Amino acid sequence: MLDIPGDPWLPPDDGMPNSVVAFPKPPRKRRRRNLILAIIALVLLMGGLLAYLIFSPALALRSVEVSGNTLVTTEEATAALDPLLGTPLPQIADGQVEQLLGGFAPIDSVTVSAVPPSGLSITITERVPVAILQSNDQFVLIDADGRQLASVRDREVVQLPLIDGGTDAVNSEVFSAIAEVLEALPESILNRLGHASAESVDSVELSLTNEQTIFWGSAEENEAKALVLEALLSAPPADPPAEVFDVSTPSSPVTR
Repeated sequence: MLDIPGDPWLPPDDGMPNSVVAFPKPPRKRRRRNLILAIIALVLLMGGLLAYLIFSPALALRSVEVSGNTLVTTEEATAALDPLLGTPLPQIADGQVEQLLGGFAPIDSVTVSAVPPSGLSITITERVPVAILQSNDQFVLIDADGRQLASVRDREVVQLPLIDGGTDAVNSEVFSAIAEVLEALPESILNRLGHASAESVDSVELSLTNEQTIFWGSAEENEAKALVLEALLSAPPADPPAEVFDVSTPSSPVTR
């Protein structure tokens, strides 16, 4: 019988175990993997830090500082913000502060600033009163839009002109003309006024606390009229003093 030593097509068995040679990964793939791992670690770290800042009791609100307020007392404003106490600063939105202070008519806007680790600074911008109305035994401060801002019992503590007609005066057709005139006046003149009235939109009259009268006319050219009136009032007094200042035509003012 013919003895065939083996399949001539197979490599001879040299007694060594078969193995597959593992080639190292290219450096580019290693760098990419390391970069991905580093990014994941950074994201996790930042997420943990952010969660700490948002929920940490160390940043809980404990004190509120209010500034810019005159008509609204500091006690009233801080009391209105009491619901925010204990809330971490990062969770307090400007809208929450605005909503809590929105019930105060004098407040026009607020600016909110965090004072870490546990404080909040609130800057209040109030609406500007330009006149007062009488309501029974009280005097109501109003702005140029007729919005009631505050009330006082003593007329003398408010250096603003009184408009006749009570609180219903804001609904009259002449109110807007009077309000426009008062809004255009500098504070130095506004504080010297005792009364403001108008029989029509073209006949606004103002009176000073020393009983001098200012005929303003219509609510047109208000800036020019205000400048002329300021110059007339700051000039040396005539002898005898003028009783009426007519600035209805600012290019040709008249005193008499």
